[in-house]
Order: sequence, then C-alpha cells, then structure tokens
Amino acid sequence: MKPSKQAAKIGATVTSADNMPEIREGQTVALLQELHILTRDGKMNQDSRRKLKQVYHLYQFIEPLLKEVLASKESVTLVDHGAGKSYLGFIIYDLFFKALQDSHIYGIETREELVARSQELAQKFNFPGMSFLPLSVAESTESKLLPEQIDVVTALHACNTATDDAIQFALKKKAKHIVLVPCCQAEVASVLKKNKGQSLGKSALTEIWRHPIHTREFGSQITNVLRCLQLEAHGYNVTVTELVGWEHSMKNELIIATYKNLPRKRPAERLKEVLETVGLQEMNTRFFAEEEVA
Repeated sequence: MKPSKQAAKIGATVTSADNMPEIREGQTVALLQELHILTRDGKMNQDSRRKLKQVYHLYQFIEPLLKEVLASKESVTLVDHGAGKSYLGFIIYDLFFKALQDSHIYGIETREELVARSQELAQKFNFPGMSFLPLSVAESTESKLLPEQIDVVTALHACNTATDDAIQFALKKKAKHIVLVPCCQAEVASVLKKNKGQSLGKSALTEIWRHPIHTREFGSQITNVLRCLQLEAHGYNVTVTELVGWEHSMKNELIIATYKNLPRKRPAERLKEVLETVGLQEMNTRFFAEEEVA
C-alpha cells in the first residue's frame, strides 16, 4: 500500500498546501509537530489552528519590517520578549531567517524549562541563528549576552509591565522596528484605583473610571495610549490596529512602531498632559527618562 500524500509530508517540508491549507509552502512540518501545533499524524485541532492563525497574521506584519532592514544592511537581528514556547520565533526563523546568513533571533523567557526546550529544538532543526536566554525583559536590557543594537523587537502578550520593559529595551537598543501585542495592563488601573478618591469631583472625566469595571477597562486603554505617545516622543511613527478577529483573542491590540526621527516635542507634551489629566503624575518615570521628567 502506498503512503498517502499526508503521511509522506510528516517529518518533511511541505511543498504544497494539499489537504493542509493552514501550512505555508516551504514550512517544516516536523517543527510544527514538535511545537505541538500539529499532531504526529499531521492533524490540527481548533486551538492549534487559532494559535497558528494568530502567529501567521503577526508574521505578515513583521516580514516587511525584516525586509526593510535587509534593504539597507546584510543581516537582521530580532529579539522576541516573553517568548514562552517560542511559537513566534521558530515560525519566523523557519519562514524567513533560515535562508539568511549572519542573522539572529533571540528569545527572552524567564522560565528555564521553556528556554531549555527551545534550545533543544533549535539544535535539532539546525537553526544556528537562534538563541534563548533565561532572563526577564528588564534583565535582558542590561545583559551582555545581547548585541548593543537590535533591529526588530517583538513582545507578544508580555504581561503587564513586561511590555513597558520591552519598550525600554527597544529604546536602549535603538530598534528600527517595535511590534507589541500588550497583555494584562494592570499597573495603571491600580494607580487609578488608588487615587480615585482624590480625583472624583475634580473633573467630569473621572466618571470614565469611577466604577471598578470601568477602572480596569479604562486602565487598559489608557496604558496603550500612553505607550504610543511614549514611542512618538522618541521619534517613532506609530500604527495601532487589531491583530486578529476578537473571536480569537481579547488581547488583540497590535502596536507597530518604526523609527523615523520624527519631532518629539509635541507628543512628549501630550504625554505629560494626559498623565496629569487622569491623575497619573506619579507614573512620569515609567514613561519618561529621569532627565526628561526633571
């Protein structure tokens, strides 16, 4: 009995989309199996399909940024913060980096067991341009294990202030492009809640976050507004859109920033004004360097 086309593909590289339209041409099926996106018999459940769709959609935004970097230099570096099981990093490498010379992806993840597993997979599939470091985002900013300059910085669902740490990392590393999908923005909401008693009655705007559920929702919204202004205040052009449909993820806001050396004064003024308007002055040091706040 001849093996089916499906069976023949397992452990090999897909050369067509027959019977598996979710998998891109040239992609390593064995890698997707090791990542548990595909089962051993090449099947995909609904959760894996959703996860893969989300990563592919993000890759569609990242690929042109990588090409833009390569238009002006011979190699490209990317740091993926909060890498987790490194779905994003491995798929970017498999689809783009494995054809390049002297280019590198760094996965930053605090859980050492996930770092060890990712290192094993990179070695197994002969991906020499992948490294994984057991560090927090904040620790990676000062680590000597990373280059002084990074071209592209990503943070997919880096929780709470880890997204802000990723922004600080990108600013220090003079990243050309920053791609963020924020998650669990609780810090600003906690400050709003703490100062609510002092703020109520000062302005009708405080009605926006008077009720607890609104405090949480408004805190999440205003956090990303402040992040965008912060990036603009450092010369970046910022685009905000949705990553995938809301049926796939509630943490769906995609922030893409590209350094254009744009005027900084107006967004910096706006950032301070917003912080003061909503009673978040104590967070100046979160969004401004100390010398800028003084």
